[in-house]
Amino acid sequence: MGILNVTPDSFSDGGKFVDSTRALRQARKMQKWGADIIDIGGESTRPGADLVSPQEEMDRVCPVIESLSGLISIDTTKSAVAAAALASGAKIVNDVSALGDPKMGKTVAQAGASIILMHRKGSAKTMQRRPRYRDVVEEILSFLQKRVKRALSAGIPHDRIMVDPGIGFGKTPEHNLEILTRLEEFHSLELPVVIGTSRKSFLGHYLDRTVEKRLFGTAATVAVSVLRGAQIVRVHDVAEMRDVAFMSDLLRS
Repeated sequence: MGILNVTPDSFSDGGKFVDSTRALRQARKMQKWGADIIDIGGESTRPGADLVSPQEEMDRVCPVIESLSGLISIDTTKSAVAAAALASGAKIVNDVSALGDPKMGKTVAQAGASIILMHRKGSAKTMQRRPRYRDVVEEILSFLQKRVKRALSAGIPHDRIMVDPGIGFGKTPEHNLEILTRLEEFHSLELPVVIGTSRKSFLGHYLDRTVEKRLFGTAATVAVSVLRGAQIVRVHDVAEMRDVAFMSDLLRS
């Protein structure tokens, strides 16, 4: 899954692809490099990010989605934005709030789309304010089990649901390592597991590297994620991580 942020303030590439022409060029490059899915977001989900209106989010993402072919995911927490993106051609909703919007489940079900349910502790504004867990993996699993039930109740079929433990979303660096170490426990949900570690701050914490110098740290976490059974890895550096994922999958097989 290749990340395409059409935002001015995303942590890694904010502002690079706000222009739709540049965004389309980047999306097509990622598809050429081996991305099976392009994940398009119009609102930053980084810690401390400001919210944008549904209309502004739609204005950012829909023109890009309409101009792309292939499998497209919309990264949003808003049902109105999801509906517009699905009408424009997206097939997956990547919801970091895991159906926090009460209308999201029905929106996805009625469109016949798929959904990624991600765990996030708190909001974008608050999630990194000293997050605490009794057992981080057990608590995330419990949360995801409840949200999967909510998705099923809304009419989304089981085979259209994926889960993401939410690396970096309300977790300390130590929490993130524990999630990756115990990733196989998430297969108890019997659903595809999505992992997004690309360029994230916990890599900088351990490696003392700025965002643009976290390629090899990302590669290590992608390899571990695939070896421990992740079906989808969400990355910025598609060409490099495609090779890492491919070889890791061969070794796992």
